Amino acid sequence: MKTLQMQSCVHENATVECALVEITVPEPEADQVVVAIDAAPINPSDLGLMFGAADLSSARAAERDGQPALILDVPPAAMRAMAPRIGHWMPVGNEGSGRVIGAGASAEAQALLGRRVGMFGGEMYAGYRCLPAQQCMAFDDSVSAEQAASCFVNPMTALGFLETRDIEGQKAIVHTAAASNLGQMLQRLCAADSIPLVNIVRSEEQVELLKSMGAEWVLNSQREHYMKELIEALTVTGATLAFDAIGGGRGVNRILTAMEIAAAQRGPWSRYGSEEPKQAYIYGQLDLSATELTRGYGWVWSVSGWLLTPFMNRAGPERVERMRQRVRNEISTTFASHYSSRISLPEAITVEAAQQYGLRKTGQKTLLVMSDLAA
Repeated sequence: MKTLQMQSCVHENATVECALVEITVPEPEADQVVVAIDAAPINPSDLGLMFGAADLSSARAAERDGQPALILDVPPAAMRAMAPRIGHWMPVGNEGSGRVIGAGASAEAQALLGRRVGMFGGEMYAGYRCLPAQQCMAFDDSVSAEQAASCFVNPMTALGFLETRDIEGQKAIVHTAAASNLGQMLQRLCAADSIPLVNIVRSEEQVELLKSMGAEWVLNSQREHYMKELIEALTVTGATLAFDAIGGGRGVNRILTAMEIAAAQRGPWSRYGSEEPKQAYIYGQLDLSATELTRGYGWVWSVSGWLLTPFMNRAGPERVERMRQRVRNEISTTFASHYSSRISLPEAITVEAAQQYGLRKTGQKTLLVMSDLAA
């Protein structure tokens, strides 16, 4: 069986190409299933693989082996970072949903035959996907393909933030780009579990959105008195753990600075600063510029990256299964996703569509709806 699959490749001439490629779907091994894919969301992490740091305004239509393709220019500075990808065609799509149409001999695989599943593990922008049964999450048919399509990246990330807080013994959480689908899930989770959450957004419209959901702390980073309001929120909540979706600029620096000022008010404090650990995790790159740190927050602080799959590997199977079960139970409520647009896979390989869904705007989420991709 053949299908079309979206793949991306960086070329030596400082371009990135995103194209539909015909592939052969393998027969499932004992512990694998074959899924006819119904839908798959475009997440920021998917955009990173599709286009990297390429200039969206340079996108132009092309063709590869009779199938549509897009070519974009990569700035010299970004090209250095993307050099390891030169010449490597990489399948795109972190998660999706579909119906299991084939299964290997194992009991776990056979139990999924005919079921609607959400999936993770990459290569989801295609008509079909062969993958291990353990990378599938089965749902009743009362759960739509659209709901199941976003069952992994955002829900498990939001739960991963809560589990990180628990593992590290933290009190509260700070979250940026908080009006996103992920941010709204995190708000609902923290409200349900009585966890203080400081939401940081970039517009008054986003403030009102989260306030309407019952959020107590929603700060607009564009306001004149943002730092004063942030210090107050961190003083009251005691939050010294932040998850940042922006990456570039001084956003993390401002959060750590506010954490230090708030911690100094609580004490103890010495000439080396507060002794209270301050941790900021960068998990996204909505801003591709450099992360700027002035280090004006004592010596007990850390900034590091956070990725879901490595976290799950560290967390262990028992904790991860607890997370997965909560997603199954609350996929239509706590973890409901909202899509701003829906397009087919061939439509995604057009200049107009790419320049829309590639903007990485908060609240924007495009769903790919698969159809007629089998050859």
